Amino acid sequence: MDDHVMAERLAALPTAAVSDALDRLGLPGSLLGIQRQTTSGSVAGRAFTVRYEPVDDEQGGTVGDFLDDVRPGDIVVIDNQGRPDCTVWGGIMARVAAGRGIAGTVINGACRDTATAEAVGYPVWSVSRFMRTGKDRVRCVAVQEQVVVDSVRIAPGDYVVADADGVVAVSHERVEEVIALAEDIERVELEIVAAALEGTSLAEARRAFAYHSLQRRAV
Repeated sequence: MDDHVMAERLAALPTAAVSDALDRLGLPGSLLGIQRQTTSGSVAGRAFTVRYEPVDDEQGGTVGDFLDDVRPGDIVVIDNQGRPDCTVWGGIMARVAAGRGIAGTVINGACRDTATAEAVGYPVWSVSRFMRTGKDRVRCVAVQEQVVVDSVRIAPGDYVVADADGVVAVSHERVEEVIALAEDIERVELEIVAAALEGTSLAEARRAFAYHSLQRRAV
């Protein structure tokens, strides 16, 4: 299955269903503390990873011109070690990314210029918003290498899904399995709702469709 089809199927799923599928398979993937900062969109795509670290006395900061290498449809995943005190994403990057068809940005750290991102319809998720620049405070040290966010390892090309509830990452090696299970979970939950609205008690509908085992790890 090609990238586009996989991303489309993931985009049709809520992060809750994907997270439940990951739980069922015993896989990590839910990124605690990262929230949507703009009202725009739910997205799914492959990860383009970037890592920052604090500057030291010998080397100054760099902002990183990695956007030139990001493909349309990819999601930029930036690890700034969760720092809330300086930003690694702002208005220039949001405008350029939107114009180039990049799907969105996920930051383990802070962003700024969210009004600009809103204006161009570019979706951003981060730990926080803060206006202070990261220039001369952090430097870009790795592009397209594995990053670790909330103990979740994200490699270049892994899949990322983000919506109003947060962000989940799925290994590219397990994505088809996760998608199939998440689609089944979503189908069952819709059937439970339909049964309850038709007059079945919610408790009975949940029992009938084995609701409590949907996310339980398979033995």
